[in-house]
Amino acid sequence: MPTLPKFYSSLPEIAPFLGEDLPVLMYHKISELPPLVHPPLRGLYVSPKVFRKQVNELSSAGFHTVGIDAALSTQPHQREVAFTFDDGFESVLLNALPPLTSAGFTSINYLVADLLGKTNLWDAAFPETPQRLMDAAQVRDWLAAGQKIGAHTLTHPKLTQLSDDEARREISDSRKKLEDLFGIEVTDFCYPYGDHDERITALVAEAGYRTACSMKHGLHRVEDQPLRIRRMLARHASRSPRALLRAWRARLAYPFSKHA
Repeated sequence: MPTLPKFYSSLPEIAPFLGEDLPVLMYHKISELPPLVHPPLRGLYVSPKVFRKQVNELSSAGFHTVGIDAALSTQPHQREVAFTFDDGFESVLLNALPPLTSAGFTSINYLVADLLGKTNLWDAAFPETPQRLMDAAQVRDWLAAGQKIGAHTLTHPKLTQLSDDEARREISDSRKKLEDLFGIEVTDFCYPYGDHDERITALVAEAGYRTACSMKHGLHRVEDQPLRIRRMLARHASRSPRALLRAWRARLAYPFSKHA
């Protein structure tokens, strides 16, 4: 039996697994690789060209985007996809927004509330070229373009390593700060590093969030908890011979089109 790919790179490769479940795609930085990249973080970069190709492929196949609140629905997700961006990188505004807008797609960007306009300080311990985060004015541009935001804590910590009071502050205060700053209701959360357990999930529910994205791999099923949404990390396709053969076979077997 085929298994769901470890990453999302193209629609045909996940086509056999689509049906009632919702593919929730996870992105971080939409840019070329910078001069210095910590090897484990290379997969968090998707080039603008690859991103445009992924958006165009989904659009051409007749898919439409849904908000992350679709995870609350028990209805089948036929030809639906959700786009999520973690951390609020400026490169998403510059390089992801134009193709999303052109396709009529919407998405949600999870912001680190205390670091707007700064850089990914949580990666400072690694040999990584700092990447700029959107500032408040840029977030307003993002919202004005019809896109959405969610909370990703105040400072991007590993929540399970914090006390109840510390975790509650990161979870609850980030929501309040974003709501006060942008004058909108924020009801969607994303766990930094995907790090959560029963205690943290309970604190997220206590803070009034309706959904929360994890980094657990898979398609979000209608029976899954909306505070533990499964996602697929989107990235470029592997160039290994085995991966190229698998992708070729997938395209032959599942030639999506608008009229399929």
